[in-house]
Amino acid sequence: MSISKNTSSRIRRSPEASRENILIAAERLLVRQGPQSLRLADVAKEAGVANATVLHHFGTIDGVQTALMEKMIVELVSGLMAMDVPDDPRAARAAAIQNLFDAFETKGAARLAAWLELTDESRRLRTVREAVQTVIRLKIGAEKADEARLEDAILVSVILAIGVGLFGPTLSELLGKPRDRARVAALRLLETGLEEAARKTGQ
Repeated sequence: MSISKNTSSRIRRSPEASRENILIAAERLLVRQGPQSLRLADVAKEAGVANATVLHHFGTIDGVQTALMEKMIVELVSGLMAMDVPDDPRAARAAAIQNLFDAFETKGAARLAAWLELTDESRRLRTVREAVQTVIRLKIGAEKADEARLEDAILVSVILAIGVGLFGPTLSELLGKPRDRARVAALRLLETGLEEAARKTGQ
């Protein structure tokens, strides 16, 4: 009697590659099905690993969610910092804000941020503030800006980007407007506010 063996084996990865594989799988689930899909068993299945592997690297599913949000923010900052900055400060500010909105619209970051807020885990959004502050200081010419104005710019930029990412197209269409109407209006408001702040600081 021959004994059949399961010849399939899991891919051997380094700890760093294994973590990255799990986070990529979690991001796919987030984009495809929403934050409610970020359950331990679902993430493990999507990543092709055992539940224990996810726990080994992240401790809990909360750890996966935190790491995923941080990963998205790191990618956001990297993308913004790598972009070509126009010599004209006004154009530079507009480009940075456009990229911020792109990040929250295209990769599910707005949905994850909203989920963390609704589940009383908004403390994990602290990296958003740090990231946007870095971008504003280094990429849109606000190094000499008044600290209070800088904080206002961070607050409004993130709130509008998340809001547009979550509801912009749907609410725009409900009002009989083009899908991008909310985004266009939000960007106009932000650019006007940043332009006013820049004039006050001579930039």
